[in-house]
Parts: sequence; structure tokens; C-alpha cells
Amino acid sequence: MLKNVTLAPDSSLAHEPRLYRLVAGRIEELIRAEGIGAGERLPPEREMATRMAVSRASLREALIALELRGVVDVRGGSGVYVSRVQPPRAEFDEGGPGPFEVLAARRLVEAEVCASAARMASDSAIEAIRRAVVDMERQHDNYSSNEQLDRNFHLAIARATGNSAMAGAVDHLWKQRGRLWHKLKEHFQTEELRQATLLDHRRILDAIVARDPAGAHAAMRAHLERVTRTFSRG
Repeated sequence: MLKNVTLAPDSSLAHEPRLYRLVAGRIEELIRAEGIGAGERLPPEREMATRMAVSRASLREALIALELRGVVDVRGGSGVYVSRVQPPRAEFDEGGPGPFEVLAARRLVEAEVCASAARMASDSAIEAIRRAVVDMERQHDNYSSNEQLDRNFHLAIARATGNSAMAGAVDHLWKQRGRLWHKLKEHFQTEELRQATLLDHRRILDAIVARDPAGAHAAMRAHLERVTRTFSRG
């Protein structure tokens, strides 16, 4: 029987810059309190999130941080297990925002940037966005290039605004994607998500070509909301 592990709700901890560290500590407390040994499975994520009164996204960031430290092993379709690596490696701390914080910021910033691009983009800027989409489609199966090509697409939109500060803001947000982000993506990005991303990018491009700021804003926000849902729910 899983014991209650008290943790204040996410909303009361909004000031905490790295909430995943606090949640990770509670998970380690749970492992000790329940005597869960190496190779044994933790309770389901939904159950742990409910008991700790945190979102699935916050719990998932914490689990990925613990995996990077060697404390747990996240196995897709099976669950989360206490690692056989003992003792765990040194404490993990990127010193920056977690993946879902970055996604939340991108939803706000990039949706507005996309709307601005639909209003301001020159023909040559639209062509650069189009080329970025075509490059992603042509190299879809080249996993090693996907990350850079995705970044090229989003930065091409930012540059299309003609505002270097906006382009710099988007570039900065992309640079916040550290080890936690990449480990999360490794676990939960599926072929279905990758195909959906290509369709999303086409919709965004179409709205910009149509000079439809509201449509571009909605398309970019829908794209990033879908990525967030996928990564938080698995």
C-alpha cells in the first residue's frame, strides 16, 4: 500500500525555479519509505502525481532527472524501476528551467512571433520558412538532423518578423533545451508525434503564406500544446 507523501500543489510552488528537484527528492523519500529495492517498480506515474499533489508534467521531469542521476530506470510501456546502479551518481542540476517551463514560454512567445511573421514577412523570408519545412520533410528519417532542422524552421519564422529582438528571444528559448529535454524527448517522442509535427509545420507555413496572423498564432500554439500533452502524458 502506497503511503501518502505530502507535497504542496504546483501552484503554491510557482516561485520555485526548479520544481523538478523538489519532486525528485520526494520520489527518493518514497523509495526509502516504501523499501523499494533495486530492480523493483515504482507505483504508476498517475498514482504518484496524485499522492504528491503535482502535475504529471512535474513528476515526469523529476523522474527524468533521477534517471540521469542513475537512481531510476524509465522503461517505456513498462514503468519506472529503481536502478541497479548503486550508489547513484552526483546530484543532477542543469541550473536552468525544466522542459515544461520552456514549452510554456514557447507557447506564449512563439505564437505571437508567428502572428507577427504572418503580418510582416517578405517574400524571401516566407521562402526561407518554406525551405525549412521541405528540408524537414526530405530528411524525416535522418534522426540526427531532425533537431537542427526543427530549430531552423522556428528561427526562420522569428527572423521573418524583421525584429532581431524577437529572433533573439526564440533562439534563447531553444538554447534552454538541456539534458532533461533531450532525455524526455528520447523516451516519449514517437513516430506518430514526428509525423504530426510535419503536418503542424505545414499548417503554420500555410497560415503565414495566407497572411493570416490569427491563423498563424493558433497553428503555432496548437503545435506546442500538442507536444506538451504528448510529453506530459506519454
